[in-house]
Amino acid sequence: MEKKINWGIIGIGKIAEKFASDLATVENAELLAVASSSIDRATDFAGRHGAQFAYGSYEQLFEAEGLDAVYIATPHNLHHECTMLCLKHKKAVLCEKPFAMNEEEVDEMIETAQKSETFLMEALWTRFLPSTKKVLELIDAGAIGKVKTLQADFGFIPPYMPERRTLNRALGGGAFLDIGIYPAFLSLLILGYPSKILAAATMGPTGVDETTTFVYQYDDLATASLNCSFGTNTETDAIIYGDKGRIHIKRKFHESKEVSFIPDEGEAQTFEFPRETFGYDYEIREVNDCLRRGATQSELWSHKDSKRLIHLLDVTREKAGISYETDRSF
Repeated sequence: MEKKINWGIIGIGKIAEKFASDLATVENAELLAVASSSIDRATDFAGRHGAQFAYGSYEQLFEAEGLDAVYIATPHNLHHECTMLCLKHKKAVLCEKPFAMNEEEVDEMIETAQKSETFLMEALWTRFLPSTKKVLELIDAGAIGKVKTLQADFGFIPPYMPERRTLNRALGGGAFLDIGIYPAFLSLLILGYPSKILAAATMGPTGVDETTTFVYQYDDLATASLNCSFGTNTETDAIIYGDKGRIHIKRKFHESKEVSFIPDEGEAQTFEFPRETFGYDYEIREVNDCLRRGATQSELWSHKDSKRLIHLLDVTREKAGISYETDRSF
């Protein structure tokens, strides 16, 4: 009999709603406790998702007996603080992306987790989806030959609510950290770390980037053309071009249920990955499996992967002129 993993959640916004909904579909796992800055919101969330405990402060979450892992879904600016709180209590952590506001914060999180031998993973849920695994399988098999260029975008128009996370600079808002991370992640996953980075951003009225376009070069081997925007609704798909064909990750590529393989010669193939969940259940199962094995990080999205990604995000932000109060090195 597999050990049941008891989860807690810190921060109970829209993403936490999806996570809790998907957690309910995972075998031998349950939501034990939730914490918010508002006890009323925590109580309401716990009631709707079947959690046994609800708390009006993050620190109180660790009073829940039997707590195994904590999912952090706060605004970006609190990821580091909340992760360090969980690690102080030696509780496994799955922290939403971006892992933290900058590389310095991520380094401290990882160093603390490793010293305390406590599980820590960035919630790059796209990495664990069947569609992503299929893309990597096709590329590794040489289906499209050598990858030459990658194109990916992510854009939508959020409600104009300056006090909310997406547009609030103090909360780590802006298109790049919120949704630009997905094209950046995809390029890193497929092409590795670039040899040259170009980026430009347009700033909105609240001081965060509204649109950021970034180009990565990989010596003389390949390029990636990437874009994110809070100013327009884009196709939000990704195309990976090789010298023998291409792979199209259908919209929205970060949560895609469909991948097409179009060879230069031969018939195209479409692979479908239907699901009834939002897709967070795949990363939940990965964490659960790691905890049952006694692993302190995932082999599919490791500490090293998160360090490379946050470094890429930091350098790209610097090139684009996107900064926050937490940046010390910019």
